[in-house]
Amino acid sequence: AFLTVGISLKLALFPLHQWLPNAYAYAPSAVSAFLAATATKVSVYALLRFYFSVFGETAVFKRLPMEDLMLILALAGMFVASAVAIFQHDLKRLFAYSSVAQIGYIVLGISFDSVTGLTATIAHLVNHAVTKGGLFLLLGAVMAGMGGVTLARVHGIGRVMPLTAFGIVLCGLGLIGVPGTAGFVSKWYLILAALEKGQWWLVFLIVASSLLAVAYVWRFVEAAYFHAPRADLAAVREAPAGLAIPAWTLVGATIWFGLDTSVTVGSAARAAAMLLGAP
Repeated sequence: AFLTVGISLKLALFPLHQWLPNAYAYAPSAVSAFLAATATKVSVYALLRFYFSVFGETAVFKRLPMEDLMLILALAGMFVASAVAIFQHDLKRLFAYSSVAQIGYIVLGISFDSVTGLTATIAHLVNHAVTKGGLFLLLGAVMAGMGGVTLARVHGIGRVMPLTAFGIVLCGLGLIGVPGTAGFVSKWYLILAALEKGQWWLVFLIVASSLLAVAYVWRFVEAAYFHAPRADLAAVREAPAGLAIPAWTLVGATIWFGLDTSVTVGSAARAAAMLLGAP
């Protein structure tokens, strides 16, 4: 129990997530990208190792009500964090709350205690790391070019930094789980895991929480494409190659992993089977 609480704090599992929005919002964008892609993901790995390799599945899920507890906390994070993200005006803070919601999806897969559920967890761990890492690098380009990442500041960015704006939209589609992006694949496996358990109501909740992601991603789309850019930003140009190349590498991976799942889902399925001792 103490290990679960401690790791959940590092994991930023709702309601132990309060440190994450400020950490992502106030850190330099390169640091935010590093944290989003690695910090919470390492904690997921640690949690899986403790649960399935150290204590064992029986001790964690059969003797303790961990399935129900993790299910409740995961759903709370998915909905509450997404709802809070909708009302943010700073894009780094908005997508920080999005990370809390995405962590909910990761933990939801653990709560199923099945090969399919753990496959979804491990796949989403990789997919979210790639998507959110690219997203925060692109926000770094916005910060460098436009001097800020508030919604008011990025009005018309689709005209003055079209490639950067398009990359952010692609990453946003990955967070929603649109087919053709990495996020769709892991959410699909979450739905399959719920159906295996006969929990049809969870399928509805997974889809409903994804619709909340549509709402907060749309706030950026509206600011970027449906407002004129400020007069003082007319001379803004795209990010330099040193920032654009790594960012677009991750954006490309977000699309690639949505089309070719052999690396992510294949590796995740083997790891899940090993953790559960399945053949």
